[in-house]
Amino acid sequence: MDPLHIAKELRHQVSTLRFGPPVTHVYSPLHYAWAPHAEYLRRFGQSPKQVLLLGMNPGPFGMAQCGVPFGEIAAVRGWLGIEAPIGRPPQEHPKRPIQGFDCPRSEVSGARLWGWAGEHFDTPEEFFARFFIANYCPLVFMAETGRNITPDKLPKAEREPLFAACDEALRQTVQALGPMWLVGIGAFAEKRARIALDDADLRCGRILHPSPASPAANRDWAGQVTGQLRDMGIEVP
Repeated sequence: MDPLHIAKELRHQVSTLRFGPPVTHVYSPLHYAWAPHAEYLRRFGQSPKQVLLLGMNPGPFGMAQCGVPFGEIAAVRGWLGIEAPIGRPPQEHPKRPIQGFDCPRSEVSGARLWGWAGEHFDTPEEFFARFFIANYCPLVFMAETGRNITPDKLPKAEREPLFAACDEALRQTVQALGPMWLVGIGAFAEKRARIALDDADLRCGRILHPSPASPAANRDWAGQVTGQLRDMGIEVP
């Protein structure tokens, strides 16, 4: 199945879900930032991959702004060469405005991840010949204060239908891209991958999440991750 179709179906599935307190705002970049997301999939998600790198969900200054997973604006515009019109979510939190490619904040996790890719691969085409980066969940959840709420913190009754839709999309993505490896970017993504793909013929692993909230990630994250991938048997130039 084509990744564009998978993304559209996932977008539809999660749009039917409702979330209660402490969640007050839900952003769906697959709606208002569909143009750059679709360009990302068309340009880089149409061929088989060796390694699928899987994140949790969009960051407030990354994919939430520009529609690209871990989408630090400078990297998306500069290294990936993607820039497209961005709309607005229907209910926007005043503390988390969507500014699209004009967003002045840097997504540190994305800067680290795409910066690592740029250090080891001369071009995006060289990187995407073997790797692909996706998120497990396409939604952003916020509390009344603007605080980010990760999917694992949702009540069970809200998590289960969300995770069912995301699990199915992940299975379809693996079928479409045929990776040998699925590597979770952090523990949550690895756990969900192992649950969703327990009968799939691929190997699962984990790398350190690049979030600056993790003390370990602030100590040569790129070097640690290169070592973790090589220890798995995944070649990194």
